[in-house]
Amino acid sequence: MEFAKSFEEASSSTPMFFILSPGVNPLKDVETLGRTLGFTQDNANFHNVSLGQGQEVIAEAAMDEAAKNGHWVVLQNIHLVRKWLPTLEKKLEYYAEISHEDYRMFLSAEPASTPSAHIIPQGILESSIKITNEPPTGMMANLHKALDNFTQETLEMSGKEAEFKAILFSLCYFHAVVAERRKFGPQGWNKIYPFNVGDLNISVSVLYNYLEGNAKVPWEDLRYLFGEIMYGGHITDDWDRKLCITYLEEYMQPDLVDGELMFAPSFAAPPNTDYAGYHTYIDETMPSESPYLYGLHPNAEIGFLTSRSEKIFRTVFEMQPRDGGASGGSTVTREDKVKQLVDEILEKLPEEFNMIEIMNKVEERTPYVIVAFQECERMNYLTQEMKRSLKELDLGLKGELTITSDMEVLENSLFLDQVPEIWTLRAYPSLLGLTSWFVDLLLRLRELETWSTDFVLPSCVWLAGFFNPQSLLTAIMQSTARRNELPLDKMCLQCDVTKKQKEEFTTAPREGAYVHGIFMEGARWDVQQGIIMESRLKELYPPMPVINIRAITQDKQDLRNMYECPMYKTRTRGPTYVWTFNLKTKDKPGKWTLAGVALLLQT
Repeated sequence: MEFAKSFEEASSSTPMFFILSPGVNPLKDVETLGRTLGFTQDNANFHNVSLGQGQEVIAEAAMDEAAKNGHWVVLQNIHLVRKWLPTLEKKLEYYAEISHEDYRMFLSAEPASTPSAHIIPQGILESSIKITNEPPTGMMANLHKALDNFTQETLEMSGKEAEFKAILFSLCYFHAVVAERRKFGPQGWNKIYPFNVGDLNISVSVLYNYLEGNAKVPWEDLRYLFGEIMYGGHITDDWDRKLCITYLEEYMQPDLVDGELMFAPSFAAPPNTDYAGYHTYIDETMPSESPYLYGLHPNAEIGFLTSRSEKIFRTVFEMQPRDGGASGGSTVTREDKVKQLVDEILEKLPEEFNMIEIMNKVEERTPYVIVAFQECERMNYLTQEMKRSLKELDLGLKGELTITSDMEVLENSLFLDQVPEIWTLRAYPSLLGLTSWFVDLLLRLRELETWSTDFVLPSCVWLAGFFNPQSLLTAIMQSTARRNELPLDKMCLQCDVTKKQKEEFTTAPREGAYVHGIFMEGARWDVQQGIIMESRLKELYPPMPVINIRAITQDKQDLRNMYECPMYKTRTRGPTYVWTFNLKTKDKPGKWTLAGVALLLQT
């Protein structure tokens, strides 16, 4: 909706309150309308105060003057001055009664992240018109919005007009891609970053200065400044940084000025035109919204829509009435359901590993044996807490103990099929609901029991079954280094993807370990050719064949035609990072970086 339309509803007694959203600056709309109606800082009847340290006095003085003489006042970020808000509320009330009819107030604040963090007084919210300016969705809207920050004058300011315009358009496309890629969750970015219009504007200023100061276009310098400083300044994850740089390597290169660059399938860099021409080019040439525009596979959309609907269903489920009592004629109460679960889990949990007995079995403590010890100890630490908390809850439900808040939280988690937090603190990262999580836990226990009977490395190891998969990978390097008397810091892991499944292996390999249970996201592994290939539609997490992971010295690494593929424990990526493996590719490795290709231990 046009801001001018909303403004008609405001009055000297009704402020306008902007609820800020990332990457959107409502002040621009206020300033533009102000200019049209003759309210500007040059005319001394437009006051703009960004609140923070010591700005409250200035804000009060501006309000006093504006109410008396009929000016406009913008108070930005009022959520930063918690203690002053009651004073602001009283002043707004006072001037709502007595003020010049042209007096207008504009307030802005970020929304609170949790219900307990709400600090804006109710009076302010109730008396004002609340406006939220959501960031645009989709590439077309984002690209138009990015271009809207500039004018025909901007396009004409550089002596190297053709280069400047082409790179400015490319920057707008890059800005739109990095901002909108967030919607694809961890496959888009490992973390969420506040990329904003300021980054785009300052990049264009840098572009202008660098083009004026150099005879030839300094592509490398520009990529470095945009990718490591302007946009890269927000980025804290190494893989996200690599993604950002890869985008710039694709979009910022000499082909751009020659008009031979493709931003996405069937969307080429535009020919040299004027400001209106670029907007028309976007409308007429841009393909409809799809993950291809970001360098992702269409499956990425399925993933993002699935997780969105899961979230909605979970929220609806959690909002169900919590009272016990019969429903639909059945008489199973909430307590009965929880009690049944408690009995079932306690019955299926095996005895803890007897660490003294296990340690006495072993003559030589090889790196693999130490990994097995650590895994057994971690498993004991988890199952002990599960048994303790369940027995305590059981006594509470029988009425033999007073129900504490901890027991209530546990009971609620069990009822909602969620893994209780007191367990996850001792467990491994997992996105499963309680029922499937417990099945998964029993499988892990069975693997460990088998391994700890004789401590011979299994013929094929289920890597996802470890609390700490890195420990096994490090043990592979330690064993090889010890056997060949090589320094550990000169070793690295080589990953040879076999053509077989785990059932086809009966003994461990001569070197390293065979591992199974690994999935790929964003692409698939072609067994016949032994390379990464495009995903098939609707196959979100194709499984990998068994992989032989072995240690080699770093100087023996073959890095040609390789994609450095990160491995994560779960789909949330980011903090669940495990290792990086080189996988063969015929396509440019950058293609897989943009597609967000990774190996996952759990889907």
